[in-house]
Amino acid sequence: MLDTDASAAVGRLERSVDATLRVIAAARSERQAAPVSAARRELAEAYGASRLRKRLERERRGA
Repeated sequence: MLDTDASAAVGRLERSVDATLRVIAAARSERQAAPVSAARRELAEAYGASRLRKRLERERRGA
């Protein structure tokens, strides 16, 4: 009976540790994704500004 209770407790502990590690991994992944999103946003803004500048230059030359 003790072996069964002990093995059940070990199983619960292992599942708990596994779940905790999954939560930690997900949190780390989300934290690492934020800089990627910010970098993509900055690149999009720079690309948009560059396109606008080129368009305005073309319009000025054509006008």
